[in-house]
Amino acid sequence: MPNCENGRCPRTGFKTMCGGQALIEGIMMRGPRKQAIVVRRQDGGLEERVEELKLVKDRHPILGVPLIRGVINFVDAMVNGVKALMFSADFYPDEEGEEAEPSKFERWLEEKLGTEKLMRAAVVLAAVLGIAFSIALFFLLPTLLGSAVTLVSDSMLARNLAESLLKIVIFIGYLALCSRMKDIHRVFEYHGAEHKTIFCYEAGLPLTVENVRVQPRHHPRCGTSFLFMVIFVSILVSTVFFSIWPVHNALLRFLAHLVMLPLVVGISYEFNRWAGRHDGPITRIFVAPGLWLQNFTTFEPDDSMIEVGITALKHVLPEVEGEDRW
Repeated sequence: MPNCENGRCPRTGFKTMCGGQALIEGIMMRGPRKQAIVVRRQDGGLEERVEELKLVKDRHPILGVPLIRGVINFVDAMVNGVKALMFSADFYPDEEGEEAEPSKFERWLEEKLGTEKLMRAAVVLAAVLGIAFSIALFFLLPTLLGSAVTLVSDSMLARNLAESLLKIVIFIGYLALCSRMKDIHRVFEYHGAEHKTIFCYEAGLPLTVENVRVQPRHHPRCGTSFLFMVIFVSILVSTVFFSIWPVHNALLRFLAHLVMLPLVVGISYEFNRWAGRHDGPITRIFVAPGLWLQNFTTFEPDDSMIEVGITALKHVLPEVEGEDRW
């Protein structure tokens, strides 16, 4: 056991592949073989669901090769994240406390598809809409607004610079706006609990509320950092692409962004894997913006939130010690 003081201890070099996602009054954790969802019910108890992970790359090894695996894991994370959010939302109905009467269309869908198929369709639709919204907000909107530069200059460099700045401003503004919403702010407190729990585990400390409470809430392998890296890599890739093949039409530029997006996600994922396994001056420079952005997406949790994080993480820890080492 490391020599620790006041619950803190020097980093031992241990980095776990376990990670999670904040939910509505809950946390999802994923380990090397299991996924756990733990939600704080309105009666104060904990609702726990643990599942064995079924990884796509186990069935199709080609999907686990570098660059390709980044896109696959991103889509998988979106789908599983939506499913977990919907599960947690079931425990917190509308303020009126009454379930809305299903419409004729909803009843027809349930009769034709069945409850299970309807749920799967809803998850897929929500994931698709989430991805589409992100693309529209962080790629289509900057492309359209960047077209205004052509009114004063035909320089491709100026247009690339304008689009790049708009992507960053829109991304930061979006996070800042979300952090000020009451319900989202509470989700971000659970996000802080998730990070602190992971840090405590990586430090080699017993998973207790006291030990978790004093850990930092900014984690270098956070999804916020990954999203920023996607924005940053998209700026680099599109700048190089449009410098070699100038495209002035806004629609064609947007389509080019779409074509480059899988490559951007793949590169961002590989960089995050590399940064997650190393801790040096170069990696600290690259992860610094993502850590700063976590000021908008993580907040200090209370002890009840920390208990949720600890419970979720314990469910996914490997039976074989070291199996989850990154």
